[in-house]
Amino acid sequence: MVLFSMKFEVMDISGDVGIRAYGKSCEEAFVNAGIGMYSLITDIEGIDEKQAVDIEAKSDSLEGLLVSYLNELIFQFDTYGFIGKRIEIIAFSHQPSAFMKVKVYGEEFDADRHERRLLVKAATYHNIKVEKINDKWEIEVVFDI
Repeated sequence: MVLFSMKFEVMDISGDVGIRAYGKSCEEAFVNAGIGMYSLITDIEGIDEKQAVDIEAKSDSLEGLLVSYLNELIFQFDTYGFIGKRIEIIAFSHQPSAFMKVKVYGEEFDADRHERRLLVKAATYHNIKVEKINDKWEIEVVFDI
């Protein structure tokens, strides 16, 4: 029996970058997509869990929820310099409408301590995918950089 342990991988797309994230549940795939996005910005191993930020997102679809959630994480980074290391789902629903509340643990980005990788501007709907394949969930999302 093969255990599926990969959480996410980076997709190289001409002019942009994407993440393919996996999970045993839809919620786990969303968490892994957020962590994958943070890994595009910096090496998250160097992030300390000094603060916690609550994030809420909602939409009429899972794809819309994913974009709203990731763009809220980007907003927190762009506006407050907050970068996460760990994401905990507090509430998650996709019937009848999609909603999630998460707690993100991390700290303020410090250019002297944290490696600067890509400037992620936004999650997009371009080729977005949120689907269950057999017994796992898979997400693909492209970011403007």
